[in-house]
Amino acid sequence: MNTGPQNDWFEKDFYKTLGVSADATDAEIKKAYRKLARKYHPDQNPGDAKAEAKFKEVGQAHQVLADKETREQYDQVRQMGRGARFTAGSGGRGGGGGGFEDIFSGLFNTGGGPAGGSGARYRTGGADVPPDLADLLGGFGGGSPYGGSPYGGGFSTGPTKGGDYKASTSLSFTEAVKGASVKLTMPGGKPLTVRTPVGVKDGQKVRLKGKGKPSPNGGEAGDLILTVNVKPHPVFTRDADNLRMELPVSFAEAALGAEVSVPTLDGQPVRVKIPAGTPSGRVLRVRGKGVAGKKATGDLLVTVEISVPKDLPQDARDAVAAYQDATAGIDPRDGLVDRARKA
Repeated sequence: MNTGPQNDWFEKDFYKTLGVSADATDAEIKKAYRKLARKYHPDQNPGDAKAEAKFKEVGQAHQVLADKETREQYDQVRQMGRGARFTAGSGGRGGGGGGFEDIFSGLFNTGGGPAGGSGARYRTGGADVPPDLADLLGGFGGGSPYGGSPYGGGFSTGPTKGGDYKASTSLSFTEAVKGASVKLTMPGGKPLTVRTPVGVKDGQKVRLKGKGKPSPNGGEAGDLILTVNVKPHPVFTRDADNLRMELPVSFAEAALGAEVSVPTLDGQPVRVKIPAGTPSGRVLRVRGKGVAGKKATGDLLVTVEISVPKDLPQDARDAVAAYQDATAGIDPRDGLVDRARKA
């Protein structure tokens, strides 16, 4: 019996496909997928149809289990499937209901059911948006467009919330910190402008209420779930609401002390004092020059890195040699061997 690709969730054990337990962590799932994907990749198995099929199965399993929401839905569907009993017929067998195909064609909106829909993939803001899987779970234990069900087991009447759309967008590091306007194209070609939150993080999901699929029976519309990908910055990295950067300083500046110019994310440099005798690796804090949080703004954490020039002019080499002679009695490694032996 072929009931369509959605019923893979009942017929296939994606945990078994990846060789992990049902309570495997995200890291374990990712590790298992990478191992199997390398093993069965077509480039490693040219002309091997079985390896190619296995590669596709592994990819399908990872796609479902790697996403938290999709994995939760899969687990619930599998749990329901273990207790379900459906007939394989499509009507006419003793006057019974529509059978396995009919009820799931409606639940998954694959056409012909009360919820309608085509089951197609959409393009939203440059990202593939798969057919929503929350439509299935919306019919169990909550409102359903089918009203009372002859199949029993949790169907109820009442409005059903529409399904969610999923999209993704990429922001520059600065746009993510300050917030940005993102233009998306919804299914059907309708444009939508979204303002991302200030300080949004890489991989963060932003939920826009009521921007998803309409309800099939008068309930509230679903949501748009926007995943934000943040591009790296050439100078700054993020540490919660703080920003970090490495500041090159000369040996003379570190040894004698100096006041140097330090860039900030807003484009206005600030003057930072380097205390005399500052070692490489010391962190200096510039308050209020980080990411604006809900309660306060983070700081800019500046790590001092002593820069050693590769090519010195002769007069500079002579000066360094004179310094070496003047400090010949100072050993920066004094006691190091003894401390290592005591450890």
